[in-house]
Amino acid sequence: MSAEKKKKDGVLKYLGYGVGAVGLDLSYGMFYSYLNKYLTDVLKLSANFLLVLTPLARIWDGINDPMMGTIVDNTHFKMGKYRPWILIGAFSNAVILGLLFNNLFGLSGTALYVYIAFMYVFWGMTNTLADIPYWSMVPSFTSDPGKRSIIATIARTFSGLGQGIVQIGAPILMGLVSVTLDQKTGEPVYDARTFTVLSLICSVGLILFSTICVSTVRERHVTPSGEKFSFKKIFTVAKNNDQLLVFMLFAMLSNAGFYMISGVGAYYFDVVVGDSASQSSFNTFGAVGSVLGLAVIPIMMKFTTRRRTYQFSLILAIAGYLGMLLSAKAVNSLTTFGISNLISQIGTASMFVSQTVFLADIVDYGEHKMGFRAESITFSMKGFLQKMAYTLQTIILYSGLSISHYDGNLHSANPDAAKTSISVMMLVLPMILMILSLIIFSFKFKLHGETMEKITAEITAKREMEDKLAENN
Repeated sequence: MSAEKKKKDGVLKYLGYGVGAVGLDLSYGMFYSYLNKYLTDVLKLSANFLLVLTPLARIWDGINDPMMGTIVDNTHFKMGKYRPWILIGAFSNAVILGLLFNNLFGLSGTALYVYIAFMYVFWGMTNTLADIPYWSMVPSFTSDPGKRSIIATIARTFSGLGQGIVQIGAPILMGLVSVTLDQKTGEPVYDARTFTVLSLICSVGLILFSTICVSTVRERHVTPSGEKFSFKKIFTVAKNNDQLLVFMLFAMLSNAGFYMISGVGAYYFDVVVGDSASQSSFNTFGAVGSVLGLAVIPIMMKFTTRRRTYQFSLILAIAGYLGMLLSAKAVNSLTTFGISNLISQIGTASMFVSQTVFLADIVDYGEHKMGFRAESITFSMKGFLQKMAYTLQTIILYSGLSISHYDGNLHSANPDAAKTSISVMMLVLPMILMILSLIIFSFKFKLHGETMEKITAEITAKREMEDKLAENN
């Protein structure tokens, strides 16, 4: 095979891998950005019930996610170690997403609460089926940190595209299909029909893009571990890989800050601004920022270290949140408010890319310390920390809505207490969470500089030796 053809195949492989993130984030976007709005405003579920459901679901995720990671590590499918699970997870998650956002059976009362509880948990389980193997593939492509950053950047680029489709398209689609109007402003608001159409579009997209990913990507260095599922192994990985625990903490806080903006946004523009459709313009600024943010790492890495680049990303996000807070009074123009969102999204986009690369480094660090790799168990923590971040956001959101007497039927006619509560959750708390994340990362995360260079050299030499042994056999 010629060098040119190898290069072309490599580009297609990485692009095919990235496409899979579009489908995953269509489902993510619906769940993390609009489920709360659907449950409180359309189904009229009690905030107290949701405050109980979310933490209980995370307890199960704490068991299910690493369990799934171990199962992936021991997969012997002909298609490979990761791709079969991506496909299985995508199809099942698409079905559950459609059922979660549609009360097809006209349930009410206790039956509706039970139905939502099961669908809520099943969404997390089926999402895990696809998410863990998808992101676990990053270390298998290469041991080179620079190439890992490129692969992670490609995946995050497509991931941002998936989120952008939902966040920009949802408010636009609402105006086209909604049959419910705000009593005070006369503007279209999210209703049952809106969520039905949105969920079906996202479900189809999830299946389509995941299928493209699986049919394009090939796997390397992914021999099954041969070990059976064991809580002991999970605890061993968590106990001995101290940097994984540090990562879980600072990444959870920063992710929660990001989810506060995306999750509270639908309430903010509906209740405080009084124009849900204007959220599309706000999110468009954010989408542009997400694209620009992907250039931060390759540019910054020419002048400084990955550690300083990550710190710069967090500072940029904090600056954007501060700008949103200071310009909130002028939100009707959307320009200053939107530009501030653009700045924050530049920071969070590059932040997410770095976090993916950090996990790949943590896998190598774990092998260095423990003598064995635990890619899928380690990467299962990525999905788990995202769910924990969402749980933190949800607890804050439902508590704020309950305390301030928010009423999903009133929209912009809600009391001032509800508007103040929503504004604080949208404009103040994300900044605080991001600042805490920056402090923990700066003082506790040590996989950088000479430490990481030595570990990378060790793992690379080990991989080369394994390849030579394989060729000789």
